Amino acid sequence: MSKHLPRIFDTLQQLGAPLCHYKICSTFDSSPNVGNIGRAIEIGHDVFGVPYVPVVVGAPALRRYCVFGNLFATVDDTAYRLDRHPTMSRHPVIPMAESDLRLHLAQQTSKPTALLNILALHSTHPAERLRMLLTENPEIVLFDVLDEASLHEVGRLLWTLRSKPQAFIVGSSGVEYALTACWRSAGELPPPEQFSGAGRAERMLVVSGSCSPVTELQLRWAMANGFEAVQLDAPALLSGIGSTENLRDVIRPALAKLEAGRSVIVYTVLGPEDSRLLPSDRRDSIFHERLGRLLGRILQTLLKQSGVRRAVICGGDTSAHAGSQLGIYAVTMLGPLAPGSPLCLTCSDESDFDGLEIVFKGGQAGSEDFLDLVQRGGTSE
Repeated sequence: MSKHLPRIFDTLQQLGAPLCHYKICSTFDSSPNVGNIGRAIEIGHDVFGVPYVPVVVGAPALRRYCVFGNLFATVDDTAYRLDRHPTMSRHPVIPMAESDLRLHLAQQTSKPTALLNILALHSTHPAERLRMLLTENPEIVLFDVLDEASLHEVGRLLWTLRSKPQAFIVGSSGVEYALTACWRSAGELPPPEQFSGAGRAERMLVVSGSCSPVTELQLRWAMANGFEAVQLDAPALLSGIGSTENLRDVIRPALAKLEAGRSVIVYTVLGPEDSRLLPSDRRDSIFHERLGRLLGRILQTLLKQSGVRRAVICGGDTSAHAGSQLGIYAVTMLGPLAPGSPLCLTCSDESDFDGLEIVFKGGQAGSEDFLDLVQRGGTSE
C-alpha cells in the first residue's frame, strides 16, 4: 500500500472529481498485515489533504448494518455481529475477531476515530450533530447505517462535502447507495434502469475457491440439479504448480464434460468444515493468492478450449486473483442477479475473454439456486 497507493491517489486527485471513494468490502475484511484499511486511510488523508476521512460500511440492500459502531451481517434471516458471523469470524485469511469498527481500525492506524451514531442520524439536526463531533478534531468519522432513513441522511451529509476542494471517502458500496438515495430524493436522478434478462446459456463454467457455507449450499444445490463437478486437490496442485501434467489432470475431465454440453463446477472445498484445506493453509494469504491464480489459469484454459461464454467465479479473494488471469480491464452490467453479484460483460485486450459474460460472486452472496439463476440469465423459467 505504501508503495502503490500514493501514486494511485495522486492520479485520482488530478481528475478533480468532488468525491473520491476508496472501495472496501461491506464486511470490512482487513487486518494489520493483510488489506489494512487503516493504512489506506492514512495515505488518502495525506494525499487529499482532508481534515477527516468519512467511513461508511453499512449497506441495507446487502443486509449489512452498522449500529453504534458495530458491524452486523445477515445470513438467511439472522443478523450476526461480525465477530460471531458464521463466515467472517472464520474467514480463511482475515477472521474478524472484533465487530466494533473503531476498535478494529485502532489495530491498523493510530488516527482517532469518532462515530456519528444512529441516534444522531435519526435526530432533528444530524448536520449539527456532525459539526459538534468535528470540534473534537477526529481524523476518521465512522457513520452508522441501519435503514433507508439513515442511509439517505448519510448520503446527504456526504454530498455536502463536495463544497470542499475534494473529499476522500472510504467505504463499501453503501457509499453509492447513500449518495443515490440522496440524489433520487432530490429529483436529480432518472428512474432506475430496467434490465431485460440475458437469456439462458446452454453451458456455463464455475470455478470456486470459496470456503463460505453460503457457497457450499449453492454448489451442493447445483451438483444435485444437473451441474457436473470436478474437485481440486489444491495443496497437491500447488506443491507442483509448475507441472503442466498436474493441470492437465484437472482440465481433461472438466473439458470433456463441457464438450458433452454440461455445465461444470471446478471447486476446492465445500464449506468451512471441509478438511481438504489444512488449518495452516487457511490462514496463509500467500497460499490463497496462489490458489486464486491457479484457478484463474484453469478458468483461462477451459474457456479458451471449450468456447464457453458465461462463467462464475465464487469467492471474493478468488475473484480478484482468478479474474486477473483473463486480462479484464473493465466490466459493464448486463443485469442484477443478487446484491453485489450482477451478471457482467467483460472488456479485455485478449479476444478470447472480451465480451465474456461473467459473475464475480462474493462467498456470501446469492440464494441457494444462484448458479441456476446465472445460467438462466436472471430470467424465470
